[in-house]
Amino acid sequence: MPPPNENSQPVPNPAISIRAAHLNDLPAILALEQTAQSAAHWTADHYQSRLQSQPQSACFLVAERQSAESNSQLCGFLCARIIGTVPAGTASVAEWEIENVVVLQECRRRGIGAALMRALIEEWQEHAGAAVLLEVRESNHAARALYERHGLRETGRRRAYYRDPSEDAILYARYRQP
Repeated sequence: MPPPNENSQPVPNPAISIRAAHLNDLPAILALEQTAQSAAHWTADHYQSRLQSQPQSACFLVAERQSAESNSQLCGFLCARIIGTVPAGTASVAEWEIENVVVLQECRRRGIGAALMRALIEEWQEHAGAAVLLEVRESNHAARALYERHGLRETGRRRAYYRDPSEDAILYARYRQP
């Protein structure tokens, strides 16, 4: 598949599937996370905790691609935690916070991040979530564009939130439509 030019849309990859992450994905998740400089770098215990808290308090999705040898390789993941509840009439609904999104460098610009975001939004809508929230480095223009394409809007800023290097975090949110 030819690489996209700078003005093109992401190139979809039909050999990609999105599914809920499992504990046996942990080694591949850790290896993938280490390849992404902009990712939140967590301990194995932190990831394991998120994996084990599904579906009550987390949504952890992975993207897999099929190789020519019929092997599958994890090529991306998205981790969100389900936080707090807000009143909604006679019930309460949860807010979801996207904590980490990583796509293998060689697989970027192929629609994998978008597929992970679509799957998360579907889960969020199915569970009647109140909002999807996140913060992202101001300089991470690719991630910011991805979030905006999926209906998240800039809502604020946290000054000097990130370290190494110091950088502002841009806050994003998408709220459920009444």
